[in-house]
Amino acid sequence: MQQMENAAHLRRRYHDVELIVSCGDMPVTYLEFITSVLNVQLLYVRGNHDTSYTERPPGGENLHQRLYTYKGLAFYGIEGSIRYNQSPIQYTESEMRSMVVKAGLSIYLRKLANKRPIDMFVTHAPAFGIHDAEDLPHRGFKAYLQFLDWYRPRYMVHGHVHTYDRRVQTETQHGDTKIININPVTLLEIEPE
Repeated sequence: MQQMENAAHLRRRYHDVELIVSCGDMPVTYLEFITSVLNVQLLYVRGNHDTSYTERPPGGENLHQRLYTYKGLAFYGIEGSIRYNQSPIQYTESEMRSMVVKAGLSIYLRKLANKRPIDMFVTHAPAFGIHDAEDLPHRGFKAYLQFLDWYRPRYMVHGHVHTYDRRVQTETQHGDTKIININPVTLLEIEPE
């Protein structure tokens, strides 16, 4: 990751990037460094280790349970991982299901305006059975499968599960949605439909 810590390399390699989307577990200072060097907006959700964001959030838009539009693209985010201890940014399957149902109102109102409901669903944890792991802390949410089936976003991006082994599958199609594990860094080119 040394190339992501070098300002000159960042400017040269990512000069045309218009937006940074963080799927969590990133230090505030690191996010602020990247966004200030590239002079772009940040959209983010918190990961299960981002408890310091409460006192000092990164500059940018927290997408947790929010519909946010940027240059015609609609983003919706949900933070955290499955509950495996008492850390505050972890949720049970039932709590996550409630968040998925709650998302429906803002997505439905957008659809009434004849706009595609969601371009990108931004999460920290993966969906159950897609890019997740067998250990409890890295298990995905079944509720996210409901989100994908009900709201049909074009993309779902997540982090949480590290992909040090490049043989691990990081892109999967689920219905209308392309799911991408963006860990450690992924460059996407997306146009509004």
